[in-house]
Amino acid sequence: MQLSDAERQPCEVWTRVMGYHRPVASFNVGKQGEHRERQFFIEPGRAQPHG
Repeated sequence: MQLSDAERQPCEVWTRVMGYHRPVASFNVGKQGEHRERQFFIEPGRAQPHG
């Protein structure tokens, strides 16, 4: 099923910063850029997450 652009809603992304959670939208421009550049990895020997 695909939605048209008119049916879509923005998704608020949160991340953990210094032990607590904050919305990425509240970051300054530089921090938002750092967040976009993050690399994600799967630790060797761990199961793949189910999606």
